[in-house]
Amino acid sequence: MSISLKQIRYFVAAAESGRISQAAVELNVSQSAVTAAIQQLEGMLGARLLDRTPTGVSVTLEGSRFLSQGRQILTAVAEAVRDARHSTDPIVGMVRVGVTYTVSGYFLPRHQMRFQSSFPGITIELFEAPRSVVEQALVDGALDVAVLLVSNLQNSEELASQLLLRSARRLWLTPSHPLTRPERVSLADVARYPYVMLTVDEAKHTALRYWAAQGLEPNTIFRTSSVEAVRSMVGGGMGITILSDLIYRPWSLEGQRIELRDLADEVPSMDVGLAWRRDTGFTPATRAFCNFLRFAVAGDSAGRSASSEEPRSPTPAIEN
Repeated sequence: MSISLKQIRYFVAAAESGRISQAAVELNVSQSAVTAAIQQLEGMLGARLLDRTPTGVSVTLEGSRFLSQGRQILTAVAEAVRDARHSTDPIVGMVRVGVTYTVSGYFLPRHQMRFQSSFPGITIELFEAPRSVVEQALVDGALDVAVLLVSNLQNSEELASQLLLRSARRLWLTPSHPLTRPERVSLADVARYPYVMLTVDEAKHTALRYWAAQGLEPNTIFRTSSVEAVRSMVGGGMGITILSDLIYRPWSLEGQRIELRDLADEVPSMDVGLAWRRDTGFTPATRAFCNFLRFAVAGDSAGRSASSEEPRSPTPAIEN
C-alpha cells in the first residue's frame, strides 16, 4: 500500500468543503482528478470515505475517522518542512495583508485560520478595499503583501505578483432554463436571455471586456454588488449570469438549485494570487504567510511550497 499526500489532501479538501467541485477549485485541479484520487484512497483503505448527496458529498463513519488522521498528517508534513527550512525559534511579528472583497469572502478565511494555528506568534492585520486602493497601499508601504485578483492587477511596474489559484468562469442558470440542454453554450446564446450582472471586484468591467471581444453585449436586467442577490435571481429564474467557480454554490439562500454550463467562447479565468512591492524585503513573518498560502493552495509537493526564498516576479503558475 502506498498512499500519497496528494490523495490525502484531495480527500480532506472534499470532506471539508462538502463538494467535489469546490475542492477542485481550491486545489486548482479538475474534478475528475479529485474523484480519482479519492477512489484510489478508498480502494487502498478498503473503506468508503464519502457518500454522494443531492448537495455534494458527506463523510461516512470511516471517512470521519480517517479525516482526523488525514488532517494530522498534512499538518505534520507542513510543520516538518517548515522546521527544516527555518530556525527552531518561533516566528513572531505582524503581517499587514490587503484583500479585495471576493478574496475576503470566498478564499482567505479558511487558509488564514489554518495559518494562525500553525504560526500563533504571527498577527495578521487585514485591510479590505477595492483593488486600486490595495495596490496604492502596497506601493506606499502601508501593506506588506496583498491577496487579490491578480487577473485585475494594473500596476505591474511597481508590483510583483504570483498566481495561487486559477478559477474558471462558467454559466450559472436554473435547472429549468433552456440553455441547460446543450453541454456548452456560446455568448451569443447567453445574449438572448435576461442577464444579472455582478459588479463587485470589477466583475462588470471584466465581463464587458470579453463580451466586447465577441462583438456582443449581455441583455442586462439588473446590476448588483451582492453575490447572494445574483444567486437568488438566478435560482429564481429571473436571469442567468457568468461567474467564477470560486464563488459558485449550488443553492440560493431560498434553497433554489443553480446549475453550471461550460461556455464555447473564450472567457478568461478569475485568478487569485499574491502581490507585493517589487523593491520590498520580506520579513520572516511575511515570508511564512506567503509560503503557507502557496503550500495550502497548490499541492503535490509540500517541499516546493515551503521554499525559504522570497517570491519573485515573474513567477510561473503553480502546476498540479
